[in-house]
Amino acid sequence: MSFSSDSPFVRALARAHQQVAAPLPAAAFCQLAEQLLHLLFPERASKPLLRADSIAATLIQQQNDLAALLTHVQLPEATPAATAALLMARLPHLRDALLHDAAAIAAADPAAQGTEEVISTYPGFYAIAMHRIAHALYQLQVPRVPRIISEYAHQRTGIDIHPGARIGMAFCIDHGTGLVIGETAVIGSYVKIFQGVTLGALSVTKELQGIKRHPTIEDHVVIYAGATILGGNTVVGSHSIIGGNVWLTDSVPSHSRVYHRAQIHVTRTEDPTADIMFSI
Repeated sequence: MSFSSDSPFVRALARAHQQVAAPLPAAAFCQLAEQLLHLLFPERASKPLLRADSIAATLIQQQNDLAALLTHVQLPEATPAATAALLMARLPHLRDALLHDAAAIAAADPAAQGTEEVISTYPGFYAIAMHRIAHALYQLQVPRVPRIISEYAHQRTGIDIHPGARIGMAFCIDHGTGLVIGETAVIGSYVKIFQGVTLGALSVTKELQGIKRHPTIEDHVVIYAGATILGGNTVVGSHSIIGGNVWLTDSVPSHSRVYHRAQIHVTRTEDPTADIMFSI
């Protein structure tokens, strides 16, 4: 098939391209988030910085780089330079929170050899780190960029955390593949979540935009693999355990134990080769 500038399809594409004032440098934002993470945690860096003046100069350069990138974004109030400065001012708190996350993962996982291994290799820690950067930008009302960073981490880890989700200290993700945490979810401190967990909404209609749609998980809760917890009014009380494959749409009080009881049927035959079909 040949295309010409006069074809309706090409003209429609031209109008769409003209309506985009300037493409957002998504890759550059993700690269800068990676650089911030490498600076905060030299365990992840290919070449750690050994001098304080080098670190200070790098921080200033990264702040300037962020300010330059933010000129491509329509900020609601603050200037790009002011927004970049506000984010960089949060780095001490962000690093402290992530150190607590790493310590929680190392303490909970018998396979972990220490926080250095967690920081440098664990996808759960990486997903949390990128989320905390994206959430800081989300709180500063930076449009689109927080979601770009969260989707970048999602692609790399299989862990989908919306940048709007509020997560307390010492958050532990074990394995994490297939984990989904929605925009209005609230997670307390010292919470541990396994792979395949969904903290989602009961309904995804557009009319619910801006309304709390996702559950609240209080402190010291453990949620095992495959559990699904839905609804903005659903609260899992502190010190509760939610078992694997549980489907939960109602609140449970603190110190609850919620389990899914599965029925497993085992059959046996003297001649296994005779069974060429099976039922699901």
